[in-house]
Amino acid sequence: MIWWQHISRSRGACSPAMDTRHRHPWRLGLSTLVGVLALLIPAISSFAASPDPRTVDAAIVLAVDKSSSIDPATADFQRNGHATALRSKEVLSAIEGGMTGCIAVSYVEWAGVGDLDTVLPWTKLCSRSDLEVAADAILHSSNAGLKRQGGGGTSLSFAIDISSFLLERWPGHATRKIIDISSNGTNNDGLPVEQSRDAAMKKGYVINVIAVARSEPGVTADLPGYFRQQVIGGPRSFVIVPDRIEDYAVAIRRKLVLEIAGIMPQRLGMDIRPALDRIHIAGNERPIHQSRSMLQLSATSRKY
Repeated sequence: MIWWQHISRSRGACSPAMDTRHRHPWRLGLSTLVGVLALLIPAISSFAASPDPRTVDAAIVLAVDKSSSIDPATADFQRNGHATALRSKEVLSAIEGGMTGCIAVSYVEWAGVGDLDTVLPWTKLCSRSDLEVAADAILHSSNAGLKRQGGGGTSLSFAIDISSFLLERWPGHATRKIIDISSNGTNNDGLPVEQSRDAAMKKGYVINVIAVARSEPGVTADLPGYFRQQVIGGPRSFVIVPDRIEDYAVAIRRKLVLEIAGIMPQRLGMDIRPALDRIHIAGNERPIHQSRSMLQLSATSRKY
């Protein structure tokens, strides 16, 4: 059951065993539902005029935390990290190496239930110029009236449900459909996150997470473990963890290459350098192998 199927369910009606942090009653009324759908219209409308869009190798929703625990500096790190990753030669090479040579990306920022900004609507990326346009849109989002810091709770379940909603409405075929979450906190608003995760997995979606280095005060000390156990799901899903916020751009680039190429993390070597030593990948099967060789796309021998 997902949020739009329960517009009248009180959070207090959830079983304490399912999520004991849901202590304040809430009601997602019709007006809120309409408001959220209105926010999503830009994210699903850019391909509305194209009756038969080209198949892409991956459709990826970049779902980025903007809750009150994300300060302006961290918000900037997240935007800069995604923009830098999209501009990298490694991401371009991964796209060009796919069957279609294209991916589709949407970038949204979320906080509590109903709190959503669409920064980049569904956009097909096939070339360096496409990637530059998408990166510029993300970098300059603060100039488009969007706040550099959000507020309220952290609803990972809402982030997953919104991302699922968008993936359902991607008008073309995608070999892989991926929900790509960036967050520094646990689910403390909305439905239990496991419920939303399981619903997304039943639709064949993969959920990956990048754990923002500066975790939300008061959350579990093992945030990557929480993400691994309760949030990620689907074939080849993983958590990637930069130990320092300064490593975020490298981590998001690495994550995007893995997602675009559809590669299992443990099949890759890693270049052992000081900055990269601080980045760890926790997959849902076994740890990656580390070596002195450059991280390579196993099917192509291109350097990552």
